[in-house]
Amino acid sequence: GLLTRSSAPTIRALSSSSNSSSQNIPSCLWKLGRLNHVAIAVPDLEKAQSLYKDVLGAQVSKTVALPEHGVYTVFVELGNTKLELLHPLGEKSPIASFLQKNKTGGMHHICIEVDDIKAAMTELKKKKIRILSEEPKIGAHGKPVIFLHPKDCHGVLVELEQA
Repeated sequence: GLLTRSSAPTIRALSSSSNSSSQNIPSCLWKLGRLNHVAIAVPDLEKAQSLYKDVLGAQVSKTVALPEHGVYTVFVELGNTKLELLHPLGEKSPIASFLQKNKTGGMHHICIEVDDIKAAMTELKKKKIRILSEEPKIGAHGKPVIFLHPKDCHGVLVELEQA
């Protein structure tokens, strides 16, 4: 009905205007990919695993310790992405401090894939986006990851992962 008719011309207008102005936009040396996962800090990992597995019927991974990141991780497989359940590992865990402020847990970060993490780092630094480490670290999927400062990303901690 009404939404279909009114949205079609807008889409065409946006497409055609973006094509004509694309000459003015410098091309990136890297590309943003798909949403890899949404990470949720949980105070009770077993209860959280049970919710997704036993109540909601999702496929849930085994718990994996990542001492270099100070977390235990569990991945919940969804049709189009994953949820990462995070629980503190060690006293210096960033998840422990998050849970002190958010007693019941909550969304911790989003992870988006990139095709070239080093090129992304270079360009993001030029654009004054703070990266929380000097070099990528190996993340839960065995691939290089970086985190972008939430104050530079509208309040969201963003993880970029090499695809």
